[in-house]
Amino acid sequence: MNEKKTMNRRSFLTMSAAASAGLMLSKSGKAGSTPLSSNDLNVAIIGTGAQGQVLLDACLNIPGLRFRAVCDIWADWNRKRAARLLQKYGHQVNEYEDYRDLLAKEKDLDAVLIATPDFWHHRHAMDCLEAGVNVYCEKEMSTDLIKAREMALTARRTGTLLQIGHQRRSNPRYIHCYKKLLTEAKILGRITTINAQWNRAVQEDIGWPKKYPIKQDILKKYGFDNMLQFRNWRWYKQMGGGAIVDLGSHQIDIFSWFLNARPKSVMASGGTDYYAKKTHEWYDTVQTLWEYDTNEGVVRVFYQTITTNSSQGYFETFMGDEGTLQISESASRGAVYREVSNPNAPLWDKWIKMGYITAPQVMAQPANAAGLDVRETVAPPKHDIAVEMNVPYHQPHLENFFNAVRGLEELNCPGEVGYETAVSVLKVNQAVETGRRLFFKPEEFQV
Repeated sequence: MNEKKTMNRRSFLTMSAAASAGLMLSKSGKAGSTPLSSNDLNVAIIGTGAQGQVLLDACLNIPGLRFRAVCDIWADWNRKRAARLLQKYGHQVNEYEDYRDLLAKEKDLDAVLIATPDFWHHRHAMDCLEAGVNVYCEKEMSTDLIKAREMALTARRTGTLLQIGHQRRSNPRYIHCYKKLLTEAKILGRITTINAQWNRAVQEDIGWPKKYPIKQDILKKYGFDNMLQFRNWRWYKQMGGGAIVDLGSHQIDIFSWFLNARPKSVMASGGTDYYAKKTHEWYDTVQTLWEYDTNEGVVRVFYQTITTNSSQGYFETFMGDEGTLQISESASRGAVYREVSNPNAPLWDKWIKMGYITAPQVMAQPANAAGLDVRETVAPPKHDIAVEMNVPYHQPHLENFFNAVRGLEELNCPGEVGYETAVSVLKVNQAVETGRRLFFKPEEFQV
């Protein structure tokens, strides 16, 4: 698809979307109940494994999409499952093993979703962008920063859109915290410290139905030695980045966003402490210390991701001299706490009246609190974040992407932003390997 054709179709879609903006906010409803129309975006998906399934499930809540094709090398399982699901919802899709055949035959695509293993992101995204197709690419952009930069530059050169799947960037609760609580209200005062984690319980290596293996010649063609490697690619150094990339990437992205700053340095300790090193080449435990220089001073960050215990799950806690914000992508977790000594306490009534936070919930106090130092014994009042999210986690980010394709919005995580996060994240594994503090240069973050 050439640039002129892309722009003409985008102009048509923009006008159609503007005329039916209310429809874009509704849900699809029951299977097969949403009629397809001529102004639907033509969409394909490359990679229909676990993450691809997550994206498809979210997309089925978004009207105005017409899936035309699914691509996956596992024909008897991933690809067939995705095709049947889409057909159930009225999408007549073609199936492909090789993404190049998809691009050659599907001539009117507006967008492609890429949910393949990380080491394939660059090639898949590049060829789609060069074909004039807008791309939603799961994180991490690439296991190689040179390739990640090339992806961003290619999107810029071709005039196509490249959204990276750091979905918290479109989460309404996170946007509310950034815009209203931190930027407008400055409710935490000066942020000094961040604690965050993503902990997961011990899991066996991912298996597969023994009746439906991928043929060995197909595995080899696409860079896999065997089914075990195909199913557990995140743990292999030539294919993924381990836990710090698979899990930590989402939260490290939030640090830079909420602080309006890039990291200055990182130290890290980690290892393959629990799993067999033969199949888990990357570290199953990583603990990091970051330093950020912000306009208000230094912020130090402790972050850990472990895959041997799930205690307290995943969250980010931002601590300032006037309050604390804890937030998580999990909708059941998130609150703001005012420091007892906060000199701006009266302002919190204003934020409650404006609907930024809820009225305080007074926490239960210790039975022997009387006569003790309240700064150490009295729990601060809890204020809930006054924004809820009742849709799948990835849906707002996908909606932002599709609305950008229609010309209605700007991307929340374009390639340039995804690249900056990749610079921050990939340095962690290097810090573990070298065993020393590593510094970032400002020019490293420039595309």
